[in-house]
Amino acid sequence: MLKGFKDFLMRGNVVDLAVAVVIGAAFTAIVTAFTNGLIKPLINALGGSDAAKGLGFNVLHGNDATFMDFGGVINAAINFVIVAAIVYFLIVLPMKHIQERRKRGEEKGPAEPTDVELLTEIRDLLRAQQGNGPSSRG
Repeated sequence: MLKGFKDFLMRGNVVDLAVAVVIGAAFTAIVTAFTNGLIKPLINALGGSDAAKGLGFNVLHGNDATFMDFGGVINAAINFVIVAAIVYFLIVLPMKHIQERRKRGEEKGPAEPTDVELLTEIRDLLRAQQGNGPSSRG
């Protein structure tokens, strides 16, 4: 039982996945710091009901628990777009190019017969069987 678990953990794809999660978390922290430190202050400068709170307003006047923070939502959307763009351009796009290169290097196998060719072969075999006479029918 433990040997199977050890084999599972030592697979290359499990280790690669663990590395990807750690790097992804570190990268997300960098992007979040970037948007919180540089982008969000610009969004908050647009104003709202209270400039210290940023872009948003209180649904119920005087109740801070009802503050609708549009700046935070915009900030999260910018985080997502930045992370998605980095993943696409640094991981997905290069992998597509590698796969295309591999496909170009592959030799094509033998061509499969077409339906017409198969039907013609069946017809010829049936004619040959019929030409043997009634004894071949059994």
